[in-house]
Amino acid sequence: MRSTGGAFLRVYLALFAALLVIFALGLLGVSLLNDTRAQQYRERLTSAPMALLSALVEAQPEDKRDAWLREYEDDLGMGLALSDTEMPALGYWDRRRLDDGGTVVKSAGSEAGWRLYKRLPQSDSMLVVHFSELSEKQPQRLMALLRLWLEQVPSEEREARFRQLRDVTSLNMGLGSGTPAGLSASQREQLNAGNVVMSLAPERLDLSLYAQLSDGRWISAGPIQPFEPIPRMPIAIVMIVMLVMLGVIFYLIVRRLESRLQRLERAASRIAAGHLDTRVSVDSGDYLGQLGHAFNAMAAQVQAVLSAQQDLMRAVSHEFRTPVARIRFALQMVEDMSESPVIKRQLKEVDSDIESLDKLIDEILTYARLESATDAALPLEVVSLECREMAEEVITTVTPLHPNLTLSIQGVDELWVEADPRSLKRALQNLVVNACWHAHEKVIIELSSDDKQASLSVEDDGPGVSPRDREKIFKPFARLDTSRTRRSGGYGLGLAIVAKIMRWHYGQVIVDTSPHLGGASFRLVLPHVMPDYTDSERPVPTDATRDGN
Repeated sequence: MRSTGGAFLRVYLALFAALLVIFALGLLGVSLLNDTRAQQYRERLTSAPMALLSALVEAQPEDKRDAWLREYEDDLGMGLALSDTEMPALGYWDRRRLDDGGTVVKSAGSEAGWRLYKRLPQSDSMLVVHFSELSEKQPQRLMALLRLWLEQVPSEEREARFRQLRDVTSLNMGLGSGTPAGLSASQREQLNAGNVVMSLAPERLDLSLYAQLSDGRWISAGPIQPFEPIPRMPIAIVMIVMLVMLGVIFYLIVRRLESRLQRLERAASRIAAGHLDTRVSVDSGDYLGQLGHAFNAMAAQVQAVLSAQQDLMRAVSHEFRTPVARIRFALQMVEDMSESPVIKRQLKEVDSDIESLDKLIDEILTYARLESATDAALPLEVVSLECREMAEEVITTVTPLHPNLTLSIQGVDELWVEADPRSLKRALQNLVVNACWHAHEKVIIELSSDDKQASLSVEDDGPGVSPRDREKIFKPFARLDTSRTRRSGGYGLGLAIVAKIMRWHYGQVIVDTSPHLGGASFRLVLPHVMPDYTDSERPVPTDATRDGN
């Protein structure tokens, strides 16, 4: 089963990428918010001067407006002009704002400075103001114009006119009598002398402007506070801390989910390796808990089905022995009663078939025993075993059955491993017999080792095994439709038994092409020392077969 580690690594990387995107979007959001606040600040700051200028221009006769604008351009240090409302430089929302009586502030683009737009109160014309820099002269002259505009009406109407201007602007403005608070003696003298006074509060850097009317009252604009953008660095630090905390929370949540899925994966791997009694501990009623219950139910069903299948296979195999023995006894009686050569020949062939059936029953019982073994009942009696001596015994046993072949041993003189002698010998003998069925002239057993593991290779000069069939041949009753299988006459269980034996030895079978003879090469690889695990530490045996490519 594929590990969940790679999948959750992608989840962690995706979460990390998402946090980086959130961080980038947060900084972008702060930048956009600063831009929006700066635009609102500029519009709020210019709303009163633009309302005043548009009212002054509106009060002029149409034929004298251009002259008035040229007169005050030098006085204010700004470019003043009247234009149509349909300006290509203004978009839909800018035109909507002008229609609602607001002020639009736009960058001058390639030109230096800013452009201000304001619709005249009772006209379709639009006042356009352009300036490249702000100086102390401009707010003072604007306050002087405000005073001039108020003094154009009688004293009793000035307050109403002032409220009319103040209500359409966003700038703090006031009209009072007496002496404004917060002015020094010299500033009060300048105010009484008719000058525009600028007062700056050092502790807050707030700017206020004052001008005195002819009736003794005074007007004020401000305090005007400088624009303070949201600092990016503190915001970035706060966002980093918050995202780190959020990342830790995500990790703890996903890590708990990962650990639960890993337990499920390990349980599935153990079941796939043959440990059918494995179950998942369920400690919650959430979705993964329901998945665990479903997994346990599936495992129980699989165990029941396979156990029933194995019991049936063992029972049928055992039941075959009695009728097979009876048939063999009856054949012997018939052979003793008959002297016909033809009948004797036929009886001999039947007896050969019965012997093959008896061997098949033995193979089935052996495979069923290995297949149904568990950690609690391993079919192994591990001892220190010398492999060359075992290989010589196998050759001594197999050579009389194949007198036309040359069987030999190569490699190291001694090769010691910890293994079950009977099962490892059975695995090696199965490979040698398999090689003898397919070899033309030679079969070689080669012994080798390194620091960690030992290898027993069985090679032949037969047709070999194609790469696409190297996994299939280890399945029970697998028969390949090639010249290699048509000559064997096997049962399709020998290599499956080898794979099971190697699995219980925590080894594997590697199938490749023989480097010496050109045919097939089956290599048993197993550790020198069998791992000594407790039940809680014992790893799941991996698949015992592997392609040599």
